[in-house]
Amino acid sequence: MRAWENRPDCVVVDEPLYAHYLAETGIDHPGRAEVIAAGQTDWRVVAQQLCAPQPESVNVFYQKHMAHHLLPEVGRLWLTQLTNMLLIRDPREVVASYVKSRESVTVDDIGLRQQVELYDDLSVAGRTPLVIDAADFLRDPEGHLRGLCDLVDLDFDDAMLHWPAGPRDGDGVWAPYWYEAVWKSTGFASYRSREITLTGAAREVAQGCLPAYEGLRSVRWTI
Repeated sequence: MRAWENRPDCVVVDEPLYAHYLAETGIDHPGRAEVIAAGQTDWRVVAQQLCAPQPESVNVFYQKHMAHHLLPEVGRLWLTQLTNMLLIRDPREVVASYVKSRESVTVDDIGLRQQVELYDDLSVAGRTPLVIDAADFLRDPEGHLRGLCDLVDLDFDDAMLHWPAGPRDGDGVWAPYWYEAVWKSTGFASYRSREITLTGAAREVAQGCLPAYEGLRSVRWTI
């Protein structure tokens, strides 16, 4: 999201279905009341906004979604109007990061199961999404971003590789609870292998997500 919003011709929206997700599930997330108050809880209105025409000055409308925000009642047809990409990450790393902000975690919180559903649904509709593994991306951010720009017929902009530290106008109101590392960043960190130790429910969730991760990783984009 930081890379794309640093382009002068790009508009970014941050997790527009988050308010609907919290309102419908009743799940307790940090800043829950703020998110619901600031957002739109009707997914149909959100989908309509996300597919609306943009001003001529906007070449890119970048939408950052979390797959688990696409609850079963949320239609999928509107997604076929977009160019979709699934960013996957080793579930052990995802769970380790998640439990820093929230004590409990379930398989559905991680989103990999939903990403598999999205991949299958969009593929059936003839709109197979690109799958990128975060580890691959961090080994060569510029190569991946140049490749993505080529795929959508855009000129690459060096501004996508570096940005100022701190909050941005496009950040959701939940940013203070989840974006500590993002706010400190000024570019992409180099890839490094991590030793992760999970126990109890967190370990079980990560293990439960591995088949979905490995399945998507087998069809990932390589450059």
